[in-house]
Amino acid sequence: MNFTTQTMNTITDNMNTTTQTINRIRELTYDVVIMGGGFAGNAQARHLLLNIPNIKIAIIDPRSPERTVKDLTVGESTVEIAADFLMKELGLYEYLIENHAPKHGLSFHWSKNPNQTNTIDDYYHVWTNTIPPTEAFQLNRAKLEQDLLQMNKDMGATFYRGRVLDFDLTSKDELHAIKVKLEDDKIELKAKHLIDASGRRFLIGKKTDNLIFDVEKLYGINTGSSWVHVKGIDRTLMDDGYNPDTSLASRYYTTNHWFGHGHWIWMLPINKGGNELSIGVVYHQNVIPTKDINTSDKFKAFLKANHTLLYNIVESGELVDFRNLPRLAHKSKKVISEDNWYVLGDAAQMLDPFYSPGLTLAALAVESVTESIRAKLSQEPDAEKKQNFYNRFLVNNVEAYNRIYQKHENHLGHASAMSWRTYTEDMLWFGILVPMYIGKWFLDFDFISQYQRITNFIFFGKNSVMTDFYGLLDKVVERKLNVGIMDFTRNDQLLFGYGPVQFFDDYLKNTKFEPLHCNVFKGIKGTFFFLILMFLKLRFKAFGILGAISPRSIFRTVQLLALYLYVAIGEQIYLLKMRNVPDNTVIDNMRKDFQNYQYQPKLKSWSEGVKV
Repeated sequence: MNFTTQTMNTITDNMNTTTQTINRIRELTYDVVIMGGGFAGNAQARHLLLNIPNIKIAIIDPRSPERTVKDLTVGESTVEIAADFLMKELGLYEYLIENHAPKHGLSFHWSKNPNQTNTIDDYYHVWTNTIPPTEAFQLNRAKLEQDLLQMNKDMGATFYRGRVLDFDLTSKDELHAIKVKLEDDKIELKAKHLIDASGRRFLIGKKTDNLIFDVEKLYGINTGSSWVHVKGIDRTLMDDGYNPDTSLASRYYTTNHWFGHGHWIWMLPINKGGNELSIGVVYHQNVIPTKDINTSDKFKAFLKANHTLLYNIVESGELVDFRNLPRLAHKSKKVISEDNWYVLGDAAQMLDPFYSPGLTLAALAVESVTESIRAKLSQEPDAEKKQNFYNRFLVNNVEAYNRIYQKHENHLGHASAMSWRTYTEDMLWFGILVPMYIGKWFLDFDFISQYQRITNFIFFGKNSVMTDFYGLLDKVVERKLNVGIMDFTRNDQLLFGYGPVQFFDDYLKNTKFEPLHCNVFKGIKGTFFFLILMFLKLRFKAFGILGAISPRSIFRTVQLLALYLYVAIGEQIYLLKMRNVPDNTVIDNMRKDFQNYQYQPKLKSWSEGVKV
C-alpha cells in the first residue's frame, strides 16, 4: 500500500513537472519577439499593442530598464513625421509635452571668416522665425526609451533582460527560435515574427548578409560622428532670448546647425530648462579623418579651432559623456522579409542625422511592419503581397534619402549653395513626404506604385531632378559664385507668397487625418510647379539670363510641367472619388448630432434636502 502510494505520488509529481514544463514552453512562444529595447524596438512594440488586440510580444535587451546618459545617441531630435508618429500613432502627446523639450524648427549658421568664430555675430544665419505648424520635440532618448519600455510592460509585453546568443531564421510561417542568456539562466523563445531592433549589433543583418556599407553603393557617403553631452552650460553665449524683431520662436530650442568644410555640427537641448545640450559633428572622412576627431580632447580642439563659440559653450558646462562612431552610414537590402523577419532603426539603416531621418524612417517602417504582421496573424489572403510591397517601398524610400545626402561634403561649407539645398529639400519634405505620411498614403498599393515612379524621376538616374540640382550647386561651389541666401522659413523668395514650410491642402486645419483623406496630389502638383520657379531662379542667379533660357533649363521646365499635368489628372480622379466623403468622420457625425440641438434654459434643483 505504501509502495503504491509512493509510486502514485511520484507519478503525480512527474506529471505536474511535465505539465509545468509544457506550460513554460507554451508561455515562451510569442507572436512577436523584438531583439532590442531602444527607440525602434519599443516604438514597434507599442504600435503593435495599440493596433492588434491580445498580441503576445517579448522584448529582449541586455541593458537595465533604468537607462543612463550612456544611452544617449545620434537622433535626439524629431521632425514633423516622427513627431506626428509619436503624438498620434503612439498616443504620447501629453507625455512629450510634460517630459521633453519643445523643438522650434531648424536654424543654420555659417562662419563669415573661418579664422574668427568667437561670437554669434561671426556667423551668417538662417534663423527659424516662428513656431512650426506642427509640434516637434527635442528628445532625451535615454528617458524616452526607459519610459516606453515601462509602458509596454504595463500593456502586457514581456521584457527579458538578456543577450541574444543565437537564433534560427526559418522559412515562411515556421516558428523562429531565439536563444537568450539571462543573468542566471538560458532560455529559448519561439516567435511567429522576429524583429531586429538591436542597433549596431546588426543581429539579422550579419546573419543574412543584409547590410550595405560599401561607400560606392552609398553614393559616396563616408561619414563618421563624434558628440558630447554637456550640462550646466551658459546658453547666453549663443542667445539671450530677446529677439523682438525677428522671431516668435526660441532660438535655444531650435535644432541649431553649424556648417563648415566637409562637416556640420548639431546643437540641441535634451532637457526642459536644464541647460543640457547634445553637441555633435558629422564629418566626411575624405576631409576629416576619424583619427583626428575620435577623442573628447580632439573633438574639443576641433571646435576651438573651427567653431570657437561652440567650444566656449562646451567649456562653460560639465562634460557628461563623449561618443564616436567612425562609420555612420549603412543601409539594408531588405527591411521586411517574406519569412517573417524585419529590421528597424539603426539595425536597418543610418545615413546622416541631418534632417533627423532616423526616427522618420523608423516611423514609416513601424507602421508598415504592424500592417504586415496584422495581415499575417489574421491570415489575410494578400498578407505576403503586403510584406513584399511594403518592403519595396521602404527600401526605395531609403534609396531616395541616400541620394539626398550625396555630395554633402561639396556643399556644406558654402553658405549660398547649402541654403539653396535646404530650401529645395524642404520643398519636397513639406509638399510631398509630410502629406503622404499624414494621409497614410504610403500604405496604399495604388498610390505607392505611382509614387515610386515619381521618386525615380526626382532622385534616380543621371537626368533626375535632384542630380541636375546638385550638379548646379557643384558649379556654384567650384566657381565660387554667390547666388544669394535662400531662407526656407520665409515666403517672399519665389512667387505667389510661396515658401517651403507650406501645406497645399488644408489637412491640418480641417483634420483630414483618416487614411487617404488629405489631398497628397495637390501637394505633389504644387511642389513640381514651384520647383520650376526654383530652377529658373537658381540658373538666372548663377549664369544670368542665358542660363535661365538654356536648352537644359527648357528641357527641365518641360519635364516638370509634364509631370505637373500628370499629377493634376490624378488629382481630379481622386477628387471625384472623394466628392461625398467628409474631411473627418468624427467631425461630420458631430455636426449631424448638432442638428437635433435645442436650447433648454433650465437647471435641475440642487438645494432640496441640503441642510442650511
